[in-house]
Amino acid sequence: QVQLVESGGGLVQPGGSLRLSCAASGSIFRINAMGWYRQAPGKQRELVARINFGGITNYEDSVKGRFTISGDSAKRTVSLAMNSLKAEDTAVYFCQARRLGVDYWGKGTLVTVSS
Repeated sequence: QVQLVESGGGLVQPGGSLRLSCAASGSIFRINAMGWYRQAPGKQRELVARINFGGITNYEDSVKGRFTISGDSAKRTVSLAMNSLKAEDTAVYFCQARRLGVDYWGKGTLVTVSS
């Protein structure tokens, strides 16, 4: 089993920045990719950004150029630096890890972008 704990959410004004972090524990050996998803009220969960520990990243189109994902393959941690935040970025952000084809999820951290 893999446990994921997120931190760093909160309230920020439009145009501001936040950094989310996620740490994996438990059976972290052979986690080969981690990522961030988000779910806004009334919407489906969607991929925000993902990184594999070969260094390949991909991003949802609306966050390209504003968000940056980074990861530590040894520690199995992942962070998401979010800049130029918009109201439409408001959502619960979930950390995800994939290990041997199985996805594990954190409980989520709320990001609210509002003036």
